[in-house]
Amino acid sequence: QVQLVESGGGLVQAGGSLRLSCAASGRTFSKYAMGWFRQAPGKEREFVAAITGSGSGIGYADSVKGRFTISRDNAKNMMYMQMNSLKPEDTAVYYCAAGIKWPSIDYWGQGTQVTVSS
Repeated sequence: QVQLVESGGGLVQAGGSLRLSCAASGRTFSKYAMGWFRQAPGKEREFVAAITGSGSGIGYADSVKGRFTISRDNAKNMMYMQMNSLKPEDTAVYYCAAGIKWPSIDYWGQGTQVTVSS
């Protein structure tokens, strides 16, 4: 069983930055690929970024390439996402996800709200 807890969301002006964190429980963190998804009001949940268990493989949605950076620290059971040059369309609830066989998701976090004002 893995529990995921996100933090770092908030209100920021367009052009600003935020850093999201995802804390994971359990001893097998490095076995899981991890990722971030987001869901805006009235829209379906969408993929944002993902990172392999070792951290050697990374992928991003086209909408965030060059602005967001995903990373992980397996020694601390933590995953991060640095979000720069934020836009109002980045406003959403951001969810942390973990999967042994990505893109199949085994665990979700509860979400953290990110609001970008224009």
